Amino acid sequence: MNVTEVIDQLKLRADASRLEGMSRYGIDTTRAMGVTMPEIRKLAKEIKKDHSLALHLWGTGIRECQILASLVDDRKEVTQQQMDHWVSDFNSWEVCDQVCGNLFVRTPYAIEKALEYSRSEKEYIKRAGFVLMAEMQVHNKKVRNQELMQFFPVIESEAWDERNFVKKAVNWALRQMGKRNKELRVVAIECAKRVAQQDSKSAKWIAKDALAEFEKKFGV
Repeated sequence: MNVTEVIDQLKLRADASRLEGMSRYGIDTTRAMGVTMPEIRKLAKEIKKDHSLALHLWGTGIRECQILASLVDDRKEVTQQQMDHWVSDFNSWEVCDQVCGNLFVRTPYAIEKALEYSRSEKEYIKRAGFVLMAEMQVHNKKVRNQELMQFFPVIESEAWDERNFVKKAVNWALRQMGKRNKELRVVAIECAKRVAQQDSKSAKWIAKDALAEFEKKFGV
C-alpha cells in the first residue's frame, strides 16, 4: 500500500464532524481528517510494518498519517536522526504522545533521547522527553532501576515549567516512575517532596498530584 492508497483508506474512515470535539481536547486539527484512534490502529494492522511507507506518511504532515506512521514503522530501522526530525515537527500533544508511546520508546535510543529532549526549550520536544520517561515504565520492563534513576534530577530541575503540556508530562513521568516498583517509589516520593519546596506553581502542582496518587495507591 502506498501513501495515496493509505490516504484514500483514511478518507473512507474520516468524519469532519469529529474535528470540533478534537479541538476541545487541545488537538491540532488544522491538518486532520477526523479519523478515530481505533480506526487508525485497525488500518495499521492491515498495513503491517513498513519503514519506507512510514517515512512518506510522516512527510504528509497530516495528523492521521503521522500517527499511522508511528504504528507501521519498524523500530529496528528508526535512527536518531529520524527521531530528531520527527520531534521537530510535533505541533500537538496527541501526535507527540502517540509517536513516543507507539515507536520511540521501543528504540535503543529511548533513554538518551528522553534526557536530551526533556531539556529542550521547545514545548512539544520537551514534552516528548518526559512522555518517553513515562512510557518507558509501561513498555520497557527490562530497563534497570539504575538507568531510570537519572530521570529524577531532570524531573526536579524542570518542574518549574508552567506550560500546560510540559508540566503535565513532568507529572506523568514522576507518577509512572513511582509506580514501577518499591525502590523507585521511595526515590520518587523524595523527589516529589523536594519539588514541592520549589517556588513555582507548576512544581507545587506536580508534587502535590504525584504524592496524592502515591498515597491513594500505596498508602505512603
